[in-house]
Amino acid sequence: MEIIELQERNDLFKKAVQIFWEVWGNDHNYKFYEDAIQHSCSIASDIPCFYVAFEEGDIIGTYALLRNDLNSRQDLCPWLACLFVSSEHRGNEIGSKLLQHGLKEAAKKGYDKLYLSTDLEGYYEKYGWKNSGIVYGVSGGHIKLYEKYTGLK
Repeated sequence: MEIIELQERNDLFKKAVQIFWEVWGNDHNYKFYEDAIQHSCSIASDIPCFYVAFEEGDIIGTYALLRNDLNSRQDLCPWLACLFVSSEHRGNEIGSKLLQHGLKEAAKKGYDKLYLSTDLEGYYEKYGWKNSGIVYGVSGGHIKLYEKYTGLK
């Protein structure tokens, strides 16, 4: 398995957009994902960045590093978002490898912490992420906030 930043592999762009949208999007926001990923591939700044886990010609997992994950904590950055592993590859520690890759990428970009929000119970804790409160979404609901040091310090 190889973890690739999409900016490095334009040949995976359409396939990757489709996967990010199918997993995280809805009937009305394909263009949102396409536009966000397209512009992340053409910028020189450190984020946003979209990544895929690639094995034997297939995308088997995803994640992104974003400025904000559409929540109220605009003061925190960067955010790990869109963590996904295809169902046939779950149970092989791919999610753990993607999380570790995200922490290393954030550290390389100069960030000492990485944040995420989730409604999952117990998944991130087993990888050392600390639940540090809640964040509010644009719809008014709230979700758990997690953070982890990247190892930069």
